[in-house]
Amino acid sequence: MRIPFYVALVVAIAVGGGGASVWFALNAIDGLDTLTVGAWTAYPESGTPQVDPYGRARIARDGELPLGRAEGLYFLAERDSSGQALRRQCRYRLEGGVPVARFWTLYATDRTGHAAPRPQPPAAGLHSRQVLRRADNSFDIAVGRAPEPGNWLAVTGTGDMVMVLTLYDTPVANGADARDIALPAIYRTGCDA
Repeated sequence: MRIPFYVALVVAIAVGGGGASVWFALNAIDGLDTLTVGAWTAYPESGTPQVDPYGRARIARDGELPLGRAEGLYFLAERDSSGQALRRQCRYRLEGGVPVARFWTLYATDRTGHAAPRPQPPAAGLHSRQVLRRADNSFDIAVGRAPEPGNWLAVTGTGDMVMVLTLYDTPVANGADARDIALPAIYRTGCDA
């Protein structure tokens, strides 16, 4: 009776430990090809054959269709520039500019990647051709529930939020050094009760 118990225990530990390590590798590890610029993170290899095995598994699990190097690169921000998690019930200001790109988009999602709920009729996101800019080509964008003058990205609801900035046809996708990339800073300006 002892031997079957030990065999069952070893099998349970092996299966449980293997499952836990797979979960950890797919959810807790950023990846081997991570590019971090301030609060923004990108995975430049995700749309190429050189993607690491964990990245390939995440892409398959999530059903993503990542951009190839010639197409562009997307950056994700889960935290503001001070390190606090982005929340939909808070207000933020994005300040700065983006690297050279033919076109870019900015929108908010929840942690699962679904577009964050927003009021109608404002658009679900902003793009480079509709953003008001300063003389030096930089911009500021208000993100929150209440309308604000200038550039405003509308979101509603509560809970965590992820900002997605996608650069299309950009030289950044071809292995630029993080020190050479400037992305907008994200500042929390307040939160609703």
